[in-house]
Amino acid sequence: MACLEICNQNLQGDETKEEREICTLDGTLDWHGQPAIRSKTGGWVAGIIILLNQGLATLAFFGVGVNLVLFLTRVLQQNNADAANSVSKWTGTVYIFSLVGAFLSDSYWGRYKTSAIFQIIFVIGLVSLSITSQLFLIKPKGCGDENTPCESHSRLGTALFYLSIYLIALGNGGYQPNIATLGADQFDEEDSTEGHSKVAFFSYFYLALNLGSLFSNTILGYFEDGGLWALGFWVSTGSAFAALVLFLCGTPRYRHFKPSGNPIPRFCQVIVAAAKKSTVRMPSSEDELYNVDGKDCSMNHSRKIFHTHGFKFLDRAAYISSRDLDNQGQGIDNPWRLCPITQVEEVKCILRLLPIWLCTIIYSVVFTQMASLFVEQGAAMKTTVSNFHIPPASMSSFDILSVAVFIFLYRRVLDPLAGKLRKSDSKGLTELQRMGTGLIIAVMAMVSAGIVECYRLKYAKGECTHCEGSSSLSIFWQVPQYAFIGASEVFMYVGQLEFFNAQTPDRLKSFGSALCMTSISLGNYVSSFLVTVVMKISTEDHMPGWIPGNLNRGHLDRFYFLLAGLTAIDFAVYILCAKWYKCIKLEGKCEESEDQEHIKV
Repeated sequence: MACLEICNQNLQGDETKEEREICTLDGTLDWHGQPAIRSKTGGWVAGIIILLNQGLATLAFFGVGVNLVLFLTRVLQQNNADAANSVSKWTGTVYIFSLVGAFLSDSYWGRYKTSAIFQIIFVIGLVSLSITSQLFLIKPKGCGDENTPCESHSRLGTALFYLSIYLIALGNGGYQPNIATLGADQFDEEDSTEGHSKVAFFSYFYLALNLGSLFSNTILGYFEDGGLWALGFWVSTGSAFAALVLFLCGTPRYRHFKPSGNPIPRFCQVIVAAAKKSTVRMPSSEDELYNVDGKDCSMNHSRKIFHTHGFKFLDRAAYISSRDLDNQGQGIDNPWRLCPITQVEEVKCILRLLPIWLCTIIYSVVFTQMASLFVEQGAAMKTTVSNFHIPPASMSSFDILSVAVFIFLYRRVLDPLAGKLRKSDSKGLTELQRMGTGLIIAVMAMVSAGIVECYRLKYAKGECTHCEGSSSLSIFWQVPQYAFIGASEVFMYVGQLEFFNAQTPDRLKSFGSALCMTSISLGNYVSSFLVTVVMKISTEDHMPGWIPGNLNRGHLDRFYFLLAGLTAIDFAVYILCAKWYKCIKLEGKCEESEDQEHIKV
């Protein structure tokens, strides 16, 4: 009850039940470091500011990312395979930096400060990219469309380009996991009403992300496809700056958790303490494990984690041996010999999450094709309707529309229906079930893309110098594969955000969001690796390979079917991991509870 007592100390006069409920119950603080008052902080006011910020920042990011593969092929004159690999590596690096942002946030800076700093880096990268493109790369002016090639570039221009896009990767990567978790922090999960709002926030957060990219994929994509690259980049810069200003304007309203310090020593302490007691005979009862009772929760603002079975070797770190009681009990004060059970369970939680997380990487390989090979496939199809040209990258708008439709269908139709069919108190599908559904739909997306490619080849011209528009098959045949990807995102990525946020310890919430981003990162690197291996094997004996510069001479369909097969195998492994998984068991924050509530997954 310590956190509630701290809150009550700020109230004057006779205390009533209503007064005690003024402060949040989850331990959040306001801008001044005082316990957050529910009516003056957080809630949907702060949540909507963060959603708008996410939409504008996403518009800026995808203003660069969605057409980057075409910029590399048309302006920097890379071939299709090299451009796809470059985009995969860059996108992967974006999400690798999410680990950096999560570490700084959870350990030292807090989510607000970390989000602000990385957004500033993001804006600097966009300004640099806009200036570099306009002064060094877009020569002659208007080049970079389908018909006008650009001149060769100086090493300085190319170096500045890569410096700029990797500054963008650093800024966006470090910002993303923290803004998602900061948004979730605005809702007190110990309050039933705000707890439901917190679950809804993740769906709306992903919807805002997709709606933000809609403008990039349509309007900006159209201008950039026509060679107006500098204009597109400057619009992205303006959007990122507006997002930063909006974010800073909401500063007085945000709720905050204090950073809890570097988690790496805490993890190492558990491993070392368990290893030191490797020969100790463990008791059969968990009651003899070291627990910290009555500790002021305001010191770490985190809930106690109850003991779980599994990884029993780590339980040795919490066993109080006779040596720990020697020297007047000084061993109890040595964290490298004895750790509280909550600290041990933190390590167990992360270890249990890893198999689930690894199973999401193959899905991210499927997802990343939308920004690379889907675009190249669309460029080789009929992209005109009457006299209007459809930029291939703008087809991802159907992915965004699919996300919006399926978020609505899931929350309003599928979720209530699943709850009724299960006849249980829990509402709808669990996060793990939704993630499995996303994998199934991803298989359908790759099969659909492979079938479309078979028919594209059937109606393609035999020879072409540049394969853009070389097939008479309309680009709108790509709609099903984009729609399937969008539907799978609603189940996989929204489910991931909720799952990792709920299943990580309180002191590692940003790390939980970073796991989602890192899954996408590794998916991009695995995609790049697969493309490299496939091209090396398929180009033996002087064959053109599956993904050559002239797609009409390749077999992109086989690559899509390969991904479908890998995703199906991944789904089978995922089922085993999901059945093995044991969810975190948490006590109510800042209060003792006799009921050990099990978070249903």
